[in-house]
Formats: sequence, C-alpha cells, structure tokens
Amino acid sequence: MKVSVVGTGYVGLVSGVCLAEKGHQVTCVDVDHAKVERINSGIPPIYEAGLEELLKKNIGKNVVATTDLREAVLNTDLSLIAVGTPFDGNEIDLKYIKLVAEQIGAILKEKDGYHVVIVKSTVVPGTTEDVVLPILEQASGKTAGQDFGVGMNPEFLKEGEAIPDFMYPDRIVLGGIDDRSIDALEDLYAVFENVDKIRTNPRTAEMIKYTANSLLATLISFSNEIGNLCAKVGVDVTEAMHGVHLDKRFTPILEDGTRVFPSMVTYLAAGCGFGGSCFPKDVKALIAYGNKAGSPMNLLESVIDVNANQPQKMIDLLKKHYADLGGKTIAVLGMAFKPGTDDIRESPAIPVTQTLLAEGATVTSYDPIARHEAEKIFGNTVDFRDDLGEAIANVDAILIMTRWQHFHQIPELIANLENPPLVIDGRRMLDKHSVSRYEGIGLKV
Repeated sequence: MKVSVVGTGYVGLVSGVCLAEKGHQVTCVDVDHAKVERINSGIPPIYEAGLEELLKKNIGKNVVATTDLREAVLNTDLSLIAVGTPFDGNEIDLKYIKLVAEQIGAILKEKDGYHVVIVKSTVVPGTTEDVVLPILEQASGKTAGQDFGVGMNPEFLKEGEAIPDFMYPDRIVLGGIDDRSIDALEDLYAVFENVDKIRTNPRTAEMIKYTANSLLATLISFSNEIGNLCAKVGVDVTEAMHGVHLDKRFTPILEDGTRVFPSMVTYLAAGCGFGGSCFPKDVKALIAYGNKAGSPMNLLESVIDVNANQPQKMIDLLKKHYADLGGKTIAVLGMAFKPGTDDIRESPAIPVTQTLLAEGATVTSYDPIARHEAEKIFGNTVDFRDDLGEAIANVDAILIMTRWQHFHQIPELIANLENPPLVIDGRRMLDKHSVSRYEGIGLKV
C-alpha cells in the first residue's frame, strides 16, 4: 500500500519507517526542511533505539521524506495524521490537527478516486468524527464515507522500545466511520499476522488509547503513594511490592512451575515520578475531557497530584543529610524521563535540578543519550559530563533519576573513595546494601 505519514515526530517517523520495513511504500511529510533533509540522509531527528538502522535500510527504497504534502496525498492511498497535540492546561491543542485536516481536504478536492484519512495522533474521544471529518468535508467539498474514508488508529509505543512495539504489537485498534474505512486499515496491517485487531468506531478507538495510558499512570502513582507510606512507617516498599507482584494474577505460573513476570509489574514500583510526552499530557487531557462531559475524574486528578509531588521526595531525602544545599555539589544522573530515549519532557529530573540550582548547589549531570536536550534547558548552569565517573567525582551526593543500566556501576565506582557520596536512588535500582550511604524512595533509613 502507498501511505503518506504527516508529521515526522516520534510517532510519525517510527510508524513510517516500520511500515516501510513491512513492505509498504511510505512518504513522510513535514514542514521542517532541515528534518526532511536529515531523514533523507538516513539520520533520524530523534533518538530511538534501532530507528537509525531501520531508517538507513529503507530510505530511498520504501520510505522517502518530503515537504510536499500535496504530492504525497495525491500519490498515496491512505494518509496517517501524526502531528502533535499538546495540552494547553485546559484541553489538548488541536491547531496542528485542524491545519493538516484542512490541507488534506483541499488536496482531496482535486484528487480522483477514494482516499482514506486516518488520525494517528492522540486525541480525545469525538475528535476524529466531530472535528477532523467536518473539516475534511468542508475543505474538499466531498462526502466522508462516500468519496473518502476517515478513521482513527491509536499508537501504543513505549519510548525506548518503540520499534519492537510497532513491529510486534500486542493489539491493533482499527477505528473507522464505516466498514470501508476499517477495511483500508485492515489492508494496511494485513502484514501483521497473529495479532488481535479490534474493529471499532473512532470514538472508541480514541478512548482505548486514553484509558490505557491513564491506567498505567494510575498504577505508578498508586505505587508511589504506597512507597511514601512505607517510608513513614519503616517498611521497604520494594519488599512490599515484591510480595504484591507474586500474586499469580500479575505474574502467572506456567504448568512447568516457571513464573512469568510481565512488563506490567514494572508500573507497580515506587520511584521519583513519571514523565514523558504521553502520561502527564494524556491524563490531564482526560481529566479536562471528563470535566467538560460532566463526569469529574477524581481518581485521575489524584494521580497527577501524587506525581507532581514525587520529585520533591528526592530533595527531602537529600536534606535529611544536608539541610543547607548551598555550596554542595550534587550529581543528577539521568535527564531523560526513562531509559532508551532522549526525551526529557516532564522528566522528574528537571524540577529536581531547578530546585538544586535555586538553593545554591553546584550540579553535575550525566545522561548517555539526553545531554543535548537537557542543555537546551539548563545551558551552562549545569556541568554536563560525557563520562559517568567524571560526573560523580568529588560530589557530596548522587541522585539517580533515570533507570539507565550504566548506573549499576555506581557502587563499584565509589567503593574505594575515602568519603563516598550519599546515593539517593530515585528508581530503587541499586541494592540498598551496595553503598555505604544510601537513601531511596519508599525506604526509611
């Protein structure tokens, strides 16, 4: 199938490259000439494990990037809209969705034959049918369901694991206004065999995406709330949650006695809070959507409140040892909101670093991937290092903010120091006995 993907951000580029790898002819469209040139050179403008290799393999063969939306739509069978939908504090901002819908509609006006327009961006229920569809009809002068198809196909990509998530999905949601629109999506994903495919309407497809992300965010905040209680009463949250994880409804036991630990249990672990481009934005958007619909989302409001307060726990643990941070040197390890990505959006490391700087501390930092993104925020106010050992040399304390595997080296790196630094583990990834001075989320020392 010939596919145009509008937007070459995280979702658009990963989707486009993976569809090309599956044999489709893909045209990626973006208004940014520099991004288009980079993509056509085989260099992705974002970091995602495995993306560069896959792009270089397919560029110029099954995938090409362009700024020419008109040619892309005229020469493809189906268009995926994968532009940003930022949350403005009250609701998601649909200006990019609306603009692209209007542009595609104008192109459909001059196109002969049937074309399918699919929303891939995360949008609240009703957006595809109540916003995108009318714009397409008005701009094209044509009728949806008769002259062109409309649908919604949400993504379920974890940053850092997006390539395997796309190539080996656990489910594919095919939302369409009619059978013909859904059938087009069926054709697109026919190359994905032995996968549960849900045929539904766009509104339900949109709700599935928000519900999935809100549930995972709720599990994290629940775990953090339990962790905060554990710290108050002298219980190690990792031990308490391990006992929860062994419930076979979470970790099934196979007939041969082997216990399976699904990735779901990683969300049932206390830490310094969730971040990224999805969970914070999507939960807030669903709260706003619920309030507008007359169904207050009280639980989800608590999820956001707990998460907003969680980074401060790192500062509180630090101040147990250093009441005055002025003149102290603190290493903040990890700027990305999670390992495997350079995305620092809503990362807990940002407010923690801002607080340290505001209170007069000298901050060093190391992140194997996200340094360049963090420098856009902190510039030279933070001493960024390219080596973990250099970042933690001669510091008073180490704050682990991201679960990078590199950080398992910390106990060995500081073992022979005469005055080893305090280690505050915001991800509970180290053995609490592996260093001489240890603090962690959900632990009373």
